[in-house]
Amino acid sequence: MSGGRVAVVFGTRPEMIKLAPLIKLLGEKAKLIHTGQHFDRSLSSQILDDLDLSEPTLNLGVGGKTRAEQIGSVLLEIEDELADVSGVVVQGDTNSALAGGLAANALELPLFHVEAGLRSFDRRMPEEHNRVVVDHLADVCWAPTDVNVQNLRDEGIADARVEKTGNSIVEALRNIVPDQEVADEVLGKHGVSRRDFVIVTLHRPENVDAPDRLAAILEGLGQLDLPVVLPIHPRTLSTVRKHSLEDKLTPLRIIEPTAYAEFLCLLANSAVAISDSGGVQEEVSLVKVPLVVVRRSTERPEVLGTFAWLTDDPEEMVRLAQKALDGGRDLLEGLADVPTPYGDGTASERMHSSLRAFGVI
Repeated sequence: MSGGRVAVVFGTRPEMIKLAPLIKLLGEKAKLIHTGQHFDRSLSSQILDDLDLSEPTLNLGVGGKTRAEQIGSVLLEIEDELADVSGVVVQGDTNSALAGGLAANALELPLFHVEAGLRSFDRRMPEEHNRVVVDHLADVCWAPTDVNVQNLRDEGIADARVEKTGNSIVEALRNIVPDQEVADEVLGKHGVSRRDFVIVTLHRPENVDAPDRLAAILEGLGQLDLPVVLPIHPRTLSTVRKHSLEDKLTPLRIIEPTAYAEFLCLLANSAVAISDSGGVQEEVSLVKVPLVVVRRSTERPEVLGTFAWLTDDPEEMVRLAQKALDGGRDLLEGLADVPTPYGDGTASERMHSSLRAFGVI
C-alpha cells in the first residue's frame, strides 16, 4: 500500500480551505474529488483559484439536491474513482464528508477524518449526525483540540485511532490573509472603514429557512449602531425572495458572496462579527475579533467566553453585539493577547506524517 495516492473528497468552501495545506503537502499523491455540494462560483470554483489548487479529477455537481440525494449520488458515482487510491481523506461534517467516508468503508479503504471529535450534542443538526458517523468509520481521527479528543474517548473510540493535530485553519489563514494595504482597498470598495462596521454571515437552515426567524434576525441587524455588511448566501437570498423580505435588507449593506481572501479582509477589520458559521468561530480566534454566534448550539466551545458568545435569540444577538461594540478598543486589545485554541499551525504537517506512518503514501 505504501507509495500510493490518496483521494481527498470535498464539496464546500470550508472543506477546501482547511484541506488546501495538506493537499499541497501531498502534491501529486493527492487525487481531488469535488462533489459540487456548493454550486455557486464564489463558494466553490473561485476558492480553488484563490487557494492555487489544481482542478479536481471529478466534479459530481450534486449541489441543489436534497441531503439524501447528495449522499446517494456521491456514493453511486465515486466508486470507480477510488479504485486506484490507497486511502481517503475527508474533512468536517458535510454531506460530502459522510458520502466519502461511507464509500471508503464500502471499499475497505483506510479513512482519515480531518477535524474529528467536534460535537454540538444537538441531534437536530444534520451535521452532528454526519460527523459522528464519519468519526466511527474513520481509521484515524485527526482531532484539533483536547476537547475533541475527549469527545471521541467518551464515545468509545480507541486512543490508537485518535491523533491530536490542531486545526489546519491556522496555517490556511496564514497563507491567505492579505496585508493591510490590500485590506484597505477592500474596505474602500465596500464603503466602510477599519473597526467601523459589523460583518455578518448567515446560511444555516435553522436561521434562514424559516422566514419569521430570518426576518427577526435581519430586523435586529438593522438596529445596530454601525453599518452592517452582509455577503448574502444563495440560500438566504432564496428565502428573502420567496417570502418577500426584501425590505428587511434595506438598512443593511448587501454584497455578493466574496472570495475568501476578501471575506477575511472584512472579518479582520470589522468591529464585531455575527455569524452562524462554524468556520468563522475559528477564524475570529486568529484575527482577534469578537463574535456573536447565532445558533442553538455550537461544536466549538473552545472559543466561548473569550472570542465568542452564543445565542439563538435575535434580541439577545443585538444586545451582545452592542455590548461588543461598546467595549471598543479595550475589548479588541484584550483579545489580541488571547491565544487561539486551534494549535500552532503545524496540523497539516502532522496529518501528512500520519498518512506516511499508516503506509498509504
